[in-house]
Amino acid sequence: MTNREATLPSESKSEALTSDSSMPASTQPSPQARHHYATDYQTGQDNIRIMGMDIHNPVFVMSAALSVTFVVCALAFPEQADRWLNGAKRLAMTNFDWFFVLVANFSVLFCVAVAISPMGRIRLGGEHAKTEFGVLSWYSMLFAAGVGIGLLFYGAAEPLAYFTNWFCSPLGVEPLSPEAHRLAFSATIFHWSINAWSIYAVMGLALAFFAYNKGLPLTVRSAFYPILGDRIWGWPGHIIDLLAVIATLFGLATSLGLGAKQAASGLSYLFGVEASISTQVLLIGGITCMAIVSVVRGLDGGVKLLSNINIGLAILFMMFIVVAGPTVEILASYGTNTLNYALDIVRLSNPFGRTDTDWFHGWTIFYWGWWIAWSPFVGMFIARVSRGRTIREFLAAVILVPTAVSIIWFSSFGTVALQQFQNGIGELPNGISDVSLVLFQMLDSMPLAELSSLVAIVLLIVFFVTSMDSGSLVLDCITAGGKIEAPMPQRVFWAIMVGLTATVLLIGGGSQALASLQAGTIAAGLPFGVVLLVSCFSLWKGLLSEPRNSQ
Repeated sequence: MTNREATLPSESKSEALTSDSSMPASTQPSPQARHHYATDYQTGQDNIRIMGMDIHNPVFVMSAALSVTFVVCALAFPEQADRWLNGAKRLAMTNFDWFFVLVANFSVLFCVAVAISPMGRIRLGGEHAKTEFGVLSWYSMLFAAGVGIGLLFYGAAEPLAYFTNWFCSPLGVEPLSPEAHRLAFSATIFHWSINAWSIYAVMGLALAFFAYNKGLPLTVRSAFYPILGDRIWGWPGHIIDLLAVIATLFGLATSLGLGAKQAASGLSYLFGVEASISTQVLLIGGITCMAIVSVVRGLDGGVKLLSNINIGLAILFMMFIVVAGPTVEILASYGTNTLNYALDIVRLSNPFGRTDTDWFHGWTIFYWGWWIAWSPFVGMFIARVSRGRTIREFLAAVILVPTAVSIIWFSSFGTVALQQFQNGIGELPNGISDVSLVLFQMLDSMPLAELSSLVAIVLLIVFFVTSMDSGSLVLDCITAGGKIEAPMPQRVFWAIMVGLTATVLLIGGGSQALASLQAGTIAAGLPFGVVLLVSCFSLWKGLLSEPRNSQ
C-alpha cells in the first residue's frame, strides 16, 4: 500500500503522510499531515455524479431507497406501519432497556475520563488550528441544533406531568407530594442534561478528531478506522453510515413531529385553527420550504444566522417568564434543582430493580433512544462547527453549557406551571389534556398572553427550520462520502425526506401520533447504540496514537 494521503474534508489536498529529514524545509509535510493515517482512500473516490449530484455509491442509493420505500409503504399502509413500529418499540423496551441505559451512562464516564486525561489538551485540527466561529455563534448553533424544539415542547409540560402523574411518576413517588415536586425537576433535568449531551459529545468528538486530526472524511465510518483499518471503505463502513442515516432520519422526524404538533396546538389556541393531523402536515410542508431556502443560503447565511436569532429570542422569552412569573421562587429553584439533580442522578440512572417500569420505559428509555438516534446528526453538526477547539474545551462546552441552559429553562417554565396548578390559576389545575398545549395554557394566565404565545410559535418554527437545515447538511455529508461542499440538490433532497418521514409518522400514528414518533425513534436508536459504544473504544485508541507533543 502506498502512503498516498487522505484529504481533509474542509481542505483541498493534504501533504504527504510521511516525512524525510533530507527533504528541504519547504517540502516537509506539516506536523498535522504527519499524524494522518496512511490510507490510499481519497474523499469521494467512490462517488458517482448524476443529474448534478455527487453521491456516494452505495450509501446514498441504499439510504435513499430505504427512505423512499418507508415513506411510500407508510402512506399506503399506515396501520400496518404503525403496528410494526410499535412492535419494534415493545421489543426494544422489554429486552434492551438496560442497553439504552448502559449507552447513556458509559458515555458520561467516557467523556469525563477523556476530559481529565492529558488527551483533553489535544486541539481539534492540530496544534495551530484556528476556530471558524466565535464563542456566541458556536454556542447558539449547539443549542439550536440540539435541543431547541424539545425545550419548548417539554419545558413546562414535563415537570407538570411528573408532579401530577399524567403518565406515571418517577421512581413511583406519590403524586402531588413534596417528593413528587422534587423529582418533577430532577428527573426532567436528568433527561435533558449530562447524559443526553455526553451521547452527542462522544459522536461529535469521534467525528471531529478523525476528520481534523487524522485526515479522514467527515463521516461516521471514519470513527472506526483504528479497529477496521481500510475495511471501513468497504461494506462494514457502508453499513455503519447507513445505520447513521436511518437513525438521523427518524431522530429528526421525531423532533420535527413534536414541533409541528405543538405549533398546531398554539395556532389552535390563539386563532381557533383546528389542531388536526392535516394542519400539522401543512405546517411541516411550509417549514420544509423555509428550510430549503435556508439550505440554499448556506451555513453562514442559513443555520448560523437563524441560530443567532433563535438564541437571542429564546433568552428574551425565558427572561419574560422569569420576570412575569414568581421571580424569587424561580431564581431560588436554580440552586435547589441543581442540587437535587446531583443527588438523584444515580438512582435515576439505575436500570435494575425498578418499580416504576411504565414511567422508566415511557420517558427515560424513549429519551435515551431519541438521543442515540439523534447523535449522528448532532454529533456531526457540532463536529463540523468545532474545529480549532481543544478536546477539553469541546467537551466542557458541549456537555456543561447545555446542562446549565436546561436547568435554568426547566426550572423557570416548570416552576410557573406547577405554581399555576397548585394555586388554581388558569386551565392547568384541570390537568393535562394534551401535552402540546401546556405551554400555551400556562402563557394564557400570564401578562401579554397573545404576544408571548406568538413568540413561542415563532421560536418553534425557527428551531424547526434550523433543525431541518443542519440535519440535511449532516445527511448529505454522510451520503456524499464525507464531502462537506456537495452539490445543493442533495441537501434539498434530504430536507424533503425528513419532512416526508415526519409526515408519515404523524399520519400513521393518527390520534396516537406521539407514540408513533417515539416508536420510530427507539427502533432506530437500538442498533445505533451498538455503533456508539464501539466508537468509544475506537476513539480511545485513536487518541492514544496521537503524539505526546500534540497533547
